Formats: sequence, C-alpha cells, structure tokens
Amino acid sequence: MCGSIAFMLRASPQDLSLWNQQLGHVPDGVWQRTDLETLVLAGNRLTQVSERIGSLRKLRMLDLGHNQLATVPAALGDLEGLTDFLYLNDNRLTSLPDSMSRLTKLRYLNISGNRLSSLPEAVCSMAGLIELRASDNQLTSIPHSIERLSHFRELHLRNNKLESLPESIGKLHELRHIDLRGNPLSALPSSIAALPKLGKIDLRWVDTLEPPEWLPELEERGCIVYR
Repeated sequence: MCGSIAFMLRASPQDLSLWNQQLGHVPDGVWQRTDLETLVLAGNRLTQVSERIGSLRKLRMLDLGHNQLATVPAALGDLEGLTDFLYLNDNRLTSLPDSMSRLTKLRYLNISGNRLSSLPEAVCSMAGLIELRASDNQLTSIPHSIERLSHFRELHLRNNKLESLPESIGKLHELRHIDLRGNPLSALPSSIAALPKLGKIDLRWVDTLEPPEWLPELEERGCIVYR
C-alpha cells in the first residue's frame, strides 16, 4: 500500500475519504474500519464493492459515486444506520438490491447518472427519505408505491423518459420541489395541484405537454412553475 493511502486509512477515527484516488479497488484495510461514520470512495474507477461493506454498521454517510459500478452488493442493506447521505450517482447501475429497502433512516439518496429504467421498489421503502435525485437515467415509470415516502421534500427526475407520473404522488404532502425537466411528458396527475407545500415545479425542456388547467392555480398559491 502506498504511503499516502496508508496515511488516509489511519488519519481520522470516524471519517475516511479516498476521493478521486483512481484506486481501481478498495483497500482491504477499509473493511476493518468498523468505527467509520463517513466513507468516501468516489472517483476510484471501482467496478465492484465487496460484501464486506456490510460490516461498517456505524456509517451515516457513504459515497460510491463517480465509479464504474454495474451492481452494488446486497450487503448495503445491512447499513441500517445510514441516515445522512448515500451517493451512487454516475455509475452503470441498472437495478438496486431489494435489501436496500431496509435503509429506512436514510434521508438523502442520489442515483442520478445511471442506467435505471424504472425506479426500484427498494427506494419506495426508504421511509425516511427527504430528497431523491434520480436524474439522467432511463426511467419510463414511477411506481404508485412512491406514496409511502411521506417525508419527501424534493424529487429530481430531470432527463428521463417519463410520459406520466402516478396519481399517488399527490399523497406526498411534504413535497416542496419537483424537477421534471427534459422528460417526454404527455400528462400530469391533477393530484399535484393539491400538494399543500409545493413551492416549485420545473417543466422546462418539456415540449410534449399541454399545460394542465390547474397550473395557474398553483401559481396563484405562490408555487413557482418553470416552463
């Protein structure tokens, strides 16, 4: 192990950043750091992550973004202490393991810049989510079960292949911000108009949508509509 990596493995008792080291693999010493609360492995050309990651039960934040991951280990579901952030953005993911449904305390999830064609059901079981970023994928649908995310405040779905959204999105009563830019939308559910705290809906670069008759009602309420 090179000296700089060895130093970083020892440097902080609870936080470890190996950001942009282009390592190609995760050093074995990382999996022995069961005291870690923050782990950054972004920008390392990773193609796989060991199931041993499940031993890091104290993690509150994990960054696996900007790698080359086609899958993530089922052991991510063992990290039930994840509360702050989970970054999986800018990889090659086509799905997420069902085990991730156990991450019910997680508040922020970024799965943007992958190859997801549908929003994984595991995400809709993450009851604590406040913000989801799923932009720049290939999403064609959002499951009705998204209604379970009752703490949701921000939903970012820019540059996907969505033609519609489920009516159940109207049950997300804490929702403040919806980003739908660059989707081939043909319709929006009228239930959006009843969202009591919605402050911003972004419909720019959507050329396929006839503006719903309830959009002016939203604007009169103070909601900013970008179109």
